[in-house]
Amino acid sequence: MAASFRAISRSFLRYTKPLPIPISYNPIFSRRFSSKLFVKGISFSTTEETLAKVFSRFGEVIETNIIMDKTRNRSKGYGYVTFAEEDDAEKALIGTNGKVIDGRAVYVDKVEKVRKPWPTPTVRESSQPPETTPSPRI
Repeated sequence: MAASFRAISRSFLRYTKPLPIPISYNPIFSRRFSSKLFVKGISFSTTEETLAKVFSRFGEVIETNIIMDKTRNRSKGYGYVTFAEEDDAEKALIGTNGKVIDGRAVYVDKVEKVRKPWPTPTVRESSQPPETTPSPRI
């Protein structure tokens, strides 16, 4: 019986062809890349201007945003950098990940686009639970 399965799988593989891989396929950046980067490990003394200066080596920086702690009035240690082009963001991701800025190593990652949450279930109009038929006891 196992031999017949082997014969079937061999004949199946003989008649199927592998899917063609596009020439522009890159397994690291196979999904659409966002031009916004998440930067963590930022020093408390790093300003948005410093961050923009470091990342502007890779392309045009549209916006830098360091998230601040309102009670302590200092950086929380992470922020966002937005580039004009996706290619520039890719270069910056590779070029600055793990580099030292203001005495601390920063780690850079791409920002995932926010997915829409699951739809909320609709509420029934009546407050009565649905009628169920009792199952027969055996």
